[in-house]
Amino acid sequence: MIVTAKLRRRTKAAARTAVKALRFRCISGIVAVLVDNGQLIRTGDHLDRVGGNDLPDGQKSWYGRHVVKAYRKAHGGDAIKVWAQHRTTGKYVHVYVYNPADPALLAGLRSYKATRHLADLAAFAEAA
Repeated sequence: MIVTAKLRRRTKAAARTAVKALRFRCISGIVAVLVDNGQLIRTGDHLDRVGGNDLPDGQKSWYGRHVVKAYRKAHGGDAIKVWAQHRTTGKYVHVYVYNPADPALLAGLRSYKATRHLADLAAFAEAA
C-alpha cells in the first residue's frame, strides 16, 4: 500500500514537470499516432480535403456535431476521441476521430446546410 502511494506521488510529480504537449500526447497514446499517420482524421481535416477550409470555426464545429450524430446512428456508439491542439487557439481539445472512408463524414456533409454544397465534391472524390 505504501509502495503504491509513493509510486503515484512520483508519477504525478513527473507529470507536473512535463511539457503540456507531451502530457496530452501521452494521454492520447496510439490514437494520436494514427491521426498523425492519416489513418484516422478529424472532421476539420476532412473539410480541408473536400474544399471546406474557408468555413469559419463555428460552422466547422457544427459540421462535427452532424458527423457525430450520423456516426451514432450508423454504429450505435461514439467514435474514438483524442486530445488534439485546436487549429486557431492552440488549446488542447478532446475531439472525435474517424476512419477517412467512414460514411458518417459524407452523411454529415449532406445533413448540414452550410456544407451541403461540398457533399457532391466529396462523393465524386470517393468514386474516383
